Amino acid sequence: MARSRSCPACRKPVPPRAGNPWSPFCSERCRLLDLGRWMGEEYRIAGPPAGDGREDAAEDSDEGDDA
Repeated sequence: MARSRSCPACRKPVPPRAGNPWSPFCSERCRLLDLGRWMGEEYRIAGPPAGDGREDAAEDSDEGDDA
């Protein structure tokens, strides 16, 4: 027996994955709302800050100048 799933955004029932192009969400609207929350930094992943990557890029470009 398949377990009933609910949309992580609105908690409505979610259609089976095979017939739902927006899985695990119930609709494109809920999928886009969730994406907007990630882009707006409302969600966070626990851990130390990753930085912005600029330090690594500067070090890589300096390495090629000595050769």
